[in-house]
Amino acid sequence: MNKVTDQLEILGKTAKSLFVLLILFTVFLAGAQQSGDQSADVENRQLLVGNWLINEELSDNTDDQVEEAIKEGGGKVARRFFRKRPEDFYRGGPAEQELYDRISYDDVLSIEYADPEITFIYADDYQRIFHTDGRRRSTTANSFYAEGGEDFSFGNWEAGALVVEARPRDGGFTLETYTLEEGGNRLRVVMTIEPESFRGAISLMRVYDRAN
Repeated sequence: MNKVTDQLEILGKTAKSLFVLLILFTVFLAGAQQSGDQSADVENRQLLVGNWLINEELSDNTDDQVEEAIKEGGGKVARRFFRKRPEDFYRGGPAEQELYDRISYDDVLSIEYADPEITFIYADDYQRIFHTDGRRRSTTANSFYAEGGEDFSFGNWEAGALVVEARPRDGGFTLETYTLEEGGNRLRVVMTIEPESFRGAISLMRVYDRAN
């Protein structure tokens, strides 16, 4: 009887030891995975930096998407019959809507990153500066105009992608997701643009290739 009791005690201690080892192994795997995810995030943030050039074949046509939004909002698009629509037909407007034009029409984009600050530089040296540390306001090189208005953006990292939300000076809204592809040589941007004067949202995808 004592031998049986001793064996049961030994089995119980062994089971406890195995359980402890299993917990430690699970914690180790979780830590390793978290470390790997963090390393991947750091690499993605570094790869995002550089000069980017639009890939027109893979990108949506901005004018087409603007017309879709106009129609969805109950508006009408002028019929052109045999006349070809001019390129960048819907670009331009009040100064407070310039941010929309920059993100949806400019063919070049340069990105600089110094944690937590990110700088987007578009054509004509138009700069957009924002942060990813939870600040709800941003400063930009193009912030203040005679109207006294200010564009501001803020971003955060989600599953390796950069998600940017903006509040342009006209009172509208943008939501942009920047994702790296092709080993970091391609940048896909999926955005929703809602100018204050629009009844419908513009859904747009822009694809950039890394410029040498």
